[in-house]
Amino acid sequence: MSTPPLASGPEGPHALRPLLTTVLDALHTGGRARGGPLPAGGPDAVAARIREAVADVLPEEGDPDALRRLVHALAEGAADPAHPWCAAHLHCPPLAVAVAADLAASALNPSLDSWDQAPAASELEELVTRALAREVYGETPSGAGPHRRTAPPRGATSHDAPGPDDAPGPDHALGPDHAPAALATTGGTESNQLALLLAREALGAGVRPVCGANAHHSLPRAAWLLGLPEPVTVPAPAGTLDPAALDAALTDLPGPHLVTATAGTTDAGLIDPLPEIAAICSTHGARLHVDAAYGGGLLFSTRHRHKLAGLSAADTVTLDLHKLGWQPVAAGLLAVRDPHDLTALHHHADYLNADDDTEAGLPDLLGRSLRTTRRPDILKTAVTLATLGRTGLGALVDQVCAHAHRLADLVDAHPALELHDRPTLSTVLFRPTGADDDTVAHIRRHLLHQGHAVLGRTRLDGRLWLKATLLNPRTTPDDLAGLLKLVEGTPPP
Repeated sequence: MSTPPLASGPEGPHALRPLLTTVLDALHTGGRARGGPLPAGGPDAVAARIREAVADVLPEEGDPDALRRLVHALAEGAADPAHPWCAAHLHCPPLAVAVAADLAASALNPSLDSWDQAPAASELEELVTRALAREVYGETPSGAGPHRRTAPPRGATSHDAPGPDDAPGPDHALGPDHAPAALATTGGTESNQLALLLAREALGAGVRPVCGANAHHSLPRAAWLLGLPEPVTVPAPAGTLDPAALDAALTDLPGPHLVTATAGTTDAGLIDPLPEIAAICSTHGARLHVDAAYGGGLLFSTRHRHKLAGLSAADTVTLDLHKLGWQPVAAGLLAVRDPHDLTALHHHADYLNADDDTEAGLPDLLGRSLRTTRRPDILKTAVTLATLGRTGLGALVDQVCAHAHRLADLVDAHPALELHDRPTLSTVLFRPTGADDDTVAHIRRHLLHQGHAVLGRTRLDGRLWLKATLLNPRTTPDDLAGLLKLVEGTPPP
């Protein structure tokens, strides 16, 4: 039996070309077989089709048609985020140029745990993450926030820990060696966990997490994983964190505190009042993290960037470009105002970052992540940024936000539908007028089972709402009107 061809090396491009044709054809035929935004029939029907396509997971003899058959089955059974009626989640249709770049990353297969496995990718990651950190904090950020480091990083000596005079305050500009940095992550969940870890190492294990009732579920899970107290939850009566309640909580609770604000809630796409929250954190000496996994994409938009006022006051910021960045999963980042905080992540493994290698100039990559083996996910982002530029990405952001306002207008004008509120980002909440929660839930499941549409659900103000998260810039007004017709035409339970 001959050795199967490899994806890289001299034979790589020649071997890949016919296989890519097979994949593209199978994606096309599978999508046509699906016929809509997701497969009809519900979980049982999808599972049956997949079992039939797979047949034997590990057959005794291989099947040269397996690539076509399984890609076709996956496409036929997919929820396609490029379909305008697939609008439930923060699940974007990726840009073709980003997917093409991701193919190169898969073919070359660099691993970002040591420089000799990823020479070019490690430098590319450094350049792109620093540039994106500057998008958050600006070229010359003013200070590293109001907190003071009270405990050395784990594994460091007390001599290594900066004292009060070493942590720049609001009146101390950061020099070149203090330029903000960013880490590549798998998404918002990993970024939030890293933010809590850095806070724990900066402020000590007694740091008390504080977040709004609207915060992402990854925050209490991260606190649990890190052995921190369960986060104190501050009311968010209008869907955003209440500054007065935050001020009261920080006054009453012993510190040190880590406050997490949200710029783009998962439920409704709302943005907490960041300038007020930052001022309160400064008054109380609290560390501030902003989860901008959804809303961070507004940084690219001249029209919408102002909604993120106050973001640069945060010590750490979660970004996620597989939302409003149109990247294939995964494309997360954690921006860090004070790069000295990242010393907490330093780790030594002689076979990866031996001291003499580092002293000789080989970059040490282990401090860039808690993971060891890592894909060069930054390549697709670098290609996207360079190809579209700020203007191109900003235009995509503006388009999906405009689609959300257009859908809200349609709902508002519809006599049988009720709008929750005007959209802040690209999320619209609505429900049939006078419907109870059981009917709302039935509509969503009916559309899913029939394969007609993918809408989300969220509970706000004590009621269940249908959620449309619009991330497809190619959506048309007719698409939006058609989505509402599907909702209106769903038979009662």
